[in-house]
Amino acid sequence: MQATDPFHSGPSLLAEGGVPRLRERLEDMRGEIGRAEWKRIQDLVDDPERDLESIRDAVSTRLMEVFKGARSQQGESRGAFGLLYELNGQHLLVQVAARLRRYSSKADPRDVLQEIFFNVYRYPHRFNSMREDAFRVWSAMIVRNTVLKHLRSLSRGGRNELNFDDVPEQSARDTYSPVSGAIETESRDECTRVFVTYLQLYLKFYSMLSERERRALHLVEVDDYSYRQASEELGIKLENLKMVIFRARRKIHRSMRRVFEGLSPDCRPARDPRSLDASRARCESPGRDMSADRDTSPERGTSLQTKLTERGSSKAARASEGGA
Repeated sequence: MQATDPFHSGPSLLAEGGVPRLRERLEDMRGEIGRAEWKRIQDLVDDPERDLESIRDAVSTRLMEVFKGARSQQGESRGAFGLLYELNGQHLLVQVAARLRRYSSKADPRDVLQEIFFNVYRYPHRFNSMREDAFRVWSAMIVRNTVLKHLRSLSRGGRNELNFDDVPEQSARDTYSPVSGAIETESRDECTRVFVTYLQLYLKFYSMLSERERRALHLVEVDDYSYRQASEELGIKLENLKMVIFRARRKIHRSMRRVFEGLSPDCRPARDPRSLDASRARCESPGRDMSADRDTSPERGTSLQTKLTERGSSKAARASEGGA
């Protein structure tokens, strides 16, 4: 069974032929969709309390469920999908055109609609027919996502179209005046001065970093080393190198910001982990005399004795007061 093209046939199937035309199409599909499902859809069509929109939503939901079941069994129901196309192509085209106008896009709505029905054909397993208007809600979500994806692809590919009438006419020659020349020269000088100020501050706070921080920044930002190459050059882990570079950049940024805010900079170099390891090794060496670290000066002994004497006198005084 061939599906008609809603783009060239004008109105949708229901709007053009009404319920009788839909009954004819369903009669042709009786053997394809099964007698039980065909009877269920016929009851929906024959319901006198339904309008054309309600019939379209309910029948489309059932047709999508039939197509989903056929695809789950490694088959397909071309008649169900073709009828879905005829019932919903026109009003989905209206939705696509409205969204494209909202984003001021020059894209062809028909191209986007073809992609929408391709997604319907490709992802039937994501459809849930719990609601009677499930296909209308599901297709509206697909319209939204497909339009946004289409617009993103156009922006990435640089294929945004511009109407020729919207292109401004270029002037025959560049207009130049002494005032504009003076403004341009002054702006250029000011920009150069600000740039030099930034460079001077950066160099100042860069010199206040530790040797390892400066070396890491130089390898990555000047020598254009990758993080992995720089970590191998410095002999540290990749994760540690990333943390060193992050903290070094943050120190410079914060110090420059504090200067511009009128505050004193706070840029302290990080401790060298090798010196920390060396001091820890000296403390843990077995042959080291720990008594050498104790303060045995006579001044310390005298002050300690004085404190103990004063503490004992205060306790005796409190005891005598309690006895009295």
